[in-house]
Amino acid sequence: MLEVDKKTFEEEVLQTEGYVLVDFWGKSCEPCKALMPHIEELEGKYGEQIKFVKLDTSAARRLAIKQKVLGLPTVTIYKDGEKVDELTKDEAKPEKIEEMINKYI
Repeated sequence: MLEVDKKTFEEEVLQTEGYVLVDFWGKSCEPCKALMPHIEELEGKYGEQIKFVKLDTSAARRLAIKQKVLGLPTVTIYKDGEKVDELTKDEAKPEKIEEMINKYI
């Protein structure tokens, strides 16, 4: 999965045509770390149809706030640079993320 930061987020997410799934996570977020292998598995399944990236919010707090990420984990789908869907905290479960992906592919 492509790791983005505050320097590459705009190019890799906001300027990308089509769908991009962004996994907003943090180094001190245990639920985020538990979710990561599931998201990587979903990338293996859907990576041809949707771009997968992850952003460590502990290194990009301002960017996360600007993207209105107020809790972790947050999994967001962007289309052509616009946020179209999002799951946060308790909603961010592997099966719900897969349902969200299937709405857009």
